Amino acid sequence: MTVTTELVIARHGEARCNVEGRVGGPKTCTGLTDAGRRQIEQLAARLAAEHRVGPFAAVYAGPRLRLQETGRILAAALDLPLTDAPELDGPRHGEADGRTWREVEAAFGGAPHTHPEQPYALGSDSWNGYLTRATRYLADLLERNEGQRVLLAAHGETIHAACHLLLGIPLDRAPGIGFGTDHASLTRFKHQRDPYSHERWVLEALNDTAHLTAFGPAAA
Repeated sequence: MTVTTELVIARHGEARCNVEGRVGGPKTCTGLTDAGRRQIEQLAARLAAEHRVGPFAAVYAGPRLRLQETGRILAAALDLPLTDAPELDGPRHGEADGRTWREVEAAFGGAPHTHPEQPYALGSDSWNGYLTRATRYLADLLERNEGQRVLLAAHGETIHAACHLLLGIPLDRAPGIGFGTDHASLTRFKHQRDPYSHERWVLEALNDTAHLTAFGPAAA
């Protein structure tokens, strides 16, 4: 098997909104906690070691503050510029931005994925609405970086989108399927081609947090 393109997705580190249980949209995201920065520094050490063997071509991050902070730490460790990925900023939260998830989910009757075609607040995306937008952008990003190793600092929802896109899982299956997306975790996809020109995407790793113990104690 020959590996052509590789997509590595790093979920952002622990953010203040995560600790507070709040919806951290573009208006109210205040970035990573100290523990979250330590998580990403540990991840950056792991990826820098990989980079010396198999270089990354590009590092992308959405514009939300916790993504930008994560992306800057990773890009600096790889000595690469950070490229904005505006369509991967995460769901639009509308009036849920800044409220507690407990309050939002109580009003909605569950988490956003439980009613995937409905906005969970006034002015918000639906769960499938964001997945649709993110999969389109990811497909374009991969086409532009064909044959390269690409690193993306992203939200958990974007990891879900990548799984649906690259594993060919229809969005109507989204309510009944979940994927692990711990803070500072790695998810890896490799595009493989065999000698007979058969091609497929392989999910090589999902929610990999081995670096949090390999490079120091994990931060809660």
